[in-house]
Amino acid sequence: MTSRRDFLAAWTRSAAFCALAPLPLSQFGPGASVRGRELGPRAAGRVSADRFPFELGVASGEPAADGVVLWTRLLALPGDPAAAFPVRWEVASDEGFRSVVRSGEAAALAELGRSVHVEVDGLDPERDYWYRFHAAGATSPAGRTRTAPAPGAMPDRFDFVFVSCQHYERGWYTGFRHMAAEAPSLVIHLGDYIYESGPGLGDDLVRRHDTEEPRTLEGYRARYALYKRDPDLQAAHAAAPWVFTPDDHEVDNDWAGIHNTEAMARDAFLARRTAAFQALYEHFPLRRASLPTGPDAQLYRRLDFGALMRLHVLDTRQYRTLQPCGGRRQPPCPEQHAESATILGPSQADWLLDGLDESSARYNVLANQVFMARLLEGTETLTLPMDKWDGYPADRARLMSFLHDRRPSNPIVLTGDLHTNWVNDLKLDFDRADSPVVGTEFAGTSISSSGDGVDTGPQGENAMSHNPHIKFFNAQRGYVRCTLSPQQLRTDFRVMPYVTRPDAPIATRASYVVENGIPGAQET
Repeated sequence: MTSRRDFLAAWTRSAAFCALAPLPLSQFGPGASVRGRELGPRAAGRVSADRFPFELGVASGEPAADGVVLWTRLLALPGDPAAAFPVRWEVASDEGFRSVVRSGEAAALAELGRSVHVEVDGLDPERDYWYRFHAAGATSPAGRTRTAPAPGAMPDRFDFVFVSCQHYERGWYTGFRHMAAEAPSLVIHLGDYIYESGPGLGDDLVRRHDTEEPRTLEGYRARYALYKRDPDLQAAHAAAPWVFTPDDHEVDNDWAGIHNTEAMARDAFLARRTAAFQALYEHFPLRRASLPTGPDAQLYRRLDFGALMRLHVLDTRQYRTLQPCGGRRQPPCPEQHAESATILGPSQADWLLDGLDESSARYNVLANQVFMARLLEGTETLTLPMDKWDGYPADRARLMSFLHDRRPSNPIVLTGDLHTNWVNDLKLDFDRADSPVVGTEFAGTSISSSGDGVDTGPQGENAMSHNPHIKFFNAQRGYVRCTLSPQQLRTDFRVMPYVTRPDAPIATRASYVVENGIPGAQET
């Protein structure tokens, strides 16, 4: 059977650019050279136009034991712009499509931006499949996907990566190329897939947004199309199924429920949210259950991976109340403890606790957008980030108490947003150093947001001095690779020395494990 790495090489040849196997680096420093094969030059960072009408690539997601969602979006089709356009799809058990096991036809509807979402079932559990689309006399590049383990199955190994924050202007997407070459079974994206800002200023940007800040459906569609034309991002989508949850920049910076940071009237902001959510659905392999209704979309959900992992996908934007104390970083204030303050909303909070309580999985993994552990920082005045879980301590305390009292198996929180790497003990009471550890949070850095990073610095030193539950900090770009077995979860923090130049090498900066039945992470 063709390996996932072999498939990646074939896919990138069809996309007219070169991707390579993972670099055999164990470390790098200033002036380090790349050992092994050199990565080729990356000039414009765009796919070639001869891939009409599949310029935005293909993707799969939401894996179940018997199927996945397949996605593409057609561009610049001939004929009546309002007519439905037929798209044929096929799924094969081999790379050469000699054994097609499922096929059919879908309609690319104008009202959904000519996007296609095919919910395929009838597949075998825990195995690789290949898929492609046919439209307008053309065939798309092939993608590779993988179904989840069967219900009750306990695989010896399940590998996945998590990633977030890919500001187009701030860096190249080399991390996605490395990620695709690692051929994970799953990619978990924790938000900030696009950034809604207009074209940036300054000489430190590697490329620029090509439209003003989007506020309409057409504006958001154009922004997604810009990002999705990147070949390294397309390679990562084609190499593995994705599970995606948005953060703020898919709509507006630091938005919170019905509130926004631009003093837009409520109706105007909800119209913007309606446009943003529809564009989001149009550009991801989401199930019909997540199709928006006006400004609302069902984005919190669960996915099971046999008896090994239950993935609880959170939505920390849509149901939250306004950030307390004026938002941003502020000293603690009484407003944080208001009875109505919430980051999840009552229904989602109950859903999460019920799902944890009912779970029989060995690991309960929360896909979470913003920092959950306490994050005190400062010198003379200590402040908290009010846009994170620190701004909503009642919701966090309820969750920590539940983890302590009900003890769901191996709770692990995966977090994005901060453009830095962290490892945190989750405590029953963050104000007490001797408080029990009830879980572990791994926060991952960005793919490109914030540009070139540094290994460590004053932020990490200050945070660790005030928060003894923080075990690790790093501020380079990259992603987190996870390997799950019945005995432990291992995380490797994969980082690059730069993203403002193409073709950076990648290396593992640190590795931590959580042993089955023992809350808290240990460095290896």
